[in-house]
Amino acid sequence: MEKQYLIEDFTLKDTWRLFHIMAEFVEGFENLSDVYPAVSIFGSARCKKGDGLYEKAYELSKSIARAGFNVITGGGGGVMEAANRGAKECGVKSIGLNIELPFEQKPNQYSNIKLSFKYFFVRKVMFLKYAVAYIVLPGGFGTLDECFEAITLIQTRKIKPFPVVMVDSSYWNGLINWIKEKLVATGKISAEDMNIFKVMDEPCEIVDYIKKFVIL
Repeated sequence: MEKQYLIEDFTLKDTWRLFHIMAEFVEGFENLSDVYPAVSIFGSARCKKGDGLYEKAYELSKSIARAGFNVITGGGGGVMEAANRGAKECGVKSIGLNIELPFEQKPNQYSNIKLSFKYFFVRKVMFLKYAVAYIVLPGGFGTLDECFEAITLIQTRKIKPFPVVMVDSSYWNGLINWIKEKLVATGKISAEDMNIFKVMDEPCEIVDYIKKFVIL
């Protein structure tokens, strides 16, 4: 099957594109202004209901919601669907920030606040602006992108520090060891940068950790 690509010619109609970008920012700001306190949850779109990862995201989202936090996800399937489902069932705001893609990403039915974005960078601003913490479950390139953007912004002091939790040590430990061996050991980052994020497993510990940083 021939792959579809959403490719824009950024040399044409740039002025009108700027208006579209501005409109996405305005819509996001207007619709998300009262979602505090919210936790952004990330993870693979490629797991399904009944999978271990799906159920872990569902239960973790319920624990976060019961602690008084609203939940923000990318609005799609897999981990995002599970997290939105857990939040909705617990009666908190379940926010889905969907991205327009030619494959994979379709809005799930469990978000009660739905927004759709054409531009990844606008969507990522919304994740950051309205989250008091990031919860990162196992995922692929998109999950890594969102996780490491937050870590980079905290490292460079472009945003105030907030909890970034990578869930499931068995999944992340190989990456963490590589970071220590290749980045810390060779001076590419400082040892203190490893404190920007934590790797955790238990929902109750994750919720307690987040609550230390947030006044509800």
